[in-house]
Amino acid sequence: MNIFKISLANLREKKLNSFLSALLLTLGIGMISLLLLLDKQLDAQFKRNIKGIDMVVGAKGSPLQLILSSIYQIDAPTGNVPLAEVNSLKRNPFVKTVIPLSMGDNYQGYRIVGTTDQYLKHFGAQVAEGKLFEASMEVCIGSKVARQLNLQIGDTFASSHGLDAEGDAHGDHKYKVTGICSPSGTVVDQLILTGLSSVWDIHEHGEEGEKEEGGMEEGEKEEGGMEDGHGAERQVTSALIQFRNPMGLMTIPRQINENTSMQAALPSIEINRLFSLLGVGIETLRALAIIIITIAGVSVFISLYNSLKERKYEMALMLSMGATRSRLFLMLLLEGIMLATIGFLAGVVLSRVGLWAFSQAAEQDFHYSLREFTILKEELYLLAGALAIGLVAAALPSLGIYNLNISRTLAEE
Repeated sequence: MNIFKISLANLREKKLNSFLSALLLTLGIGMISLLLLLDKQLDAQFKRNIKGIDMVVGAKGSPLQLILSSIYQIDAPTGNVPLAEVNSLKRNPFVKTVIPLSMGDNYQGYRIVGTTDQYLKHFGAQVAEGKLFEASMEVCIGSKVARQLNLQIGDTFASSHGLDAEGDAHGDHKYKVTGICSPSGTVVDQLILTGLSSVWDIHEHGEEGEKEEGGMEEGEKEEGGMEDGHGAERQVTSALIQFRNPMGLMTIPRQINENTSMQAALPSIEINRLFSLLGVGIETLRALAIIIITIAGVSVFISLYNSLKERKYEMALMLSMGATRSRLFLMLLLEGIMLATIGFLAGVVLSRVGLWAFSQAAEQDFHYSLREFTILKEELYLLAGALAIGLVAAALPSLGIYNLNISRTLAEE
């Protein structure tokens, strides 16, 4: 007697019950698996990009917005700050590096960031083709930008104002691609990098008419800052700061917030706050998934309990023909294991489909990719849990096989 074939035939006979039980397991396991995948990949992305950045300074506003826009490039900047104030941080003995950033334009949805060569060094990015930007209006593009927009060394393009691809184009002044970065797995992959002077020049040309009509009078200027040819003080969007030792982290942020026009935001604090807010929703979804899996276990129990009641005569007949109670018990257990295995495999497939859909949305909105579809170690524990639920749900009603009275059951039929 092949108990595997008999168990499979029993599941096929009760198609609706088997389908509903497997579907509930699929939904619960798929939800937990997707949460595990997202948690792992998002955590890796956040940690990879935040590494080595102790503080971000920028215009006053939301600290989290400043972190998201300056480090992860997934939010609008809070405004501009004087370059002179940013540069003054370089003279602080606790400060190791200051990396200024100027943002505000894009090309087909990919952000153009004015910065220095320290930005690439910080993220460990290297120029794979061509050279790094040197003169104004030269750009070095990330690997994803080059691949998605099919840009090559020597190509030129006009940027659009703002962070939306639909902004007004700066058609009179074009950027030239001088370098393409190798893939680094960081935010650099999805950026167009240029010198600070490029961002200043392109916006000075755009505002030249306004300054002639109603801007500063000749010779008028703000005190204490670097100035352009029109007498206006140079500004940047933000700056990434790294300290030499923890003392800087304890003293400088408060000094900046209290004594300057800038705000100082600490990435570690803001990202932990973000994850704590997201964690409430994630824990709710995880609890819902566990409830669904529990219901699936109850469904398997009810299905096999009813099946055993309906098949009492068949079981008694098999026992009279020489089958042992242990063998029949094992056959019923196998049905629970098969349902749990089907639910797990379908749940894993469902989670990968969900991750792909999430990745498509993240790619379109933020240019981030979530493409790790490998089986996680935690999913093996999930498999063990699914099998345990299937075994327990099948074992409880299957114990009735040991109390089955063969002669009475055959006589009743």
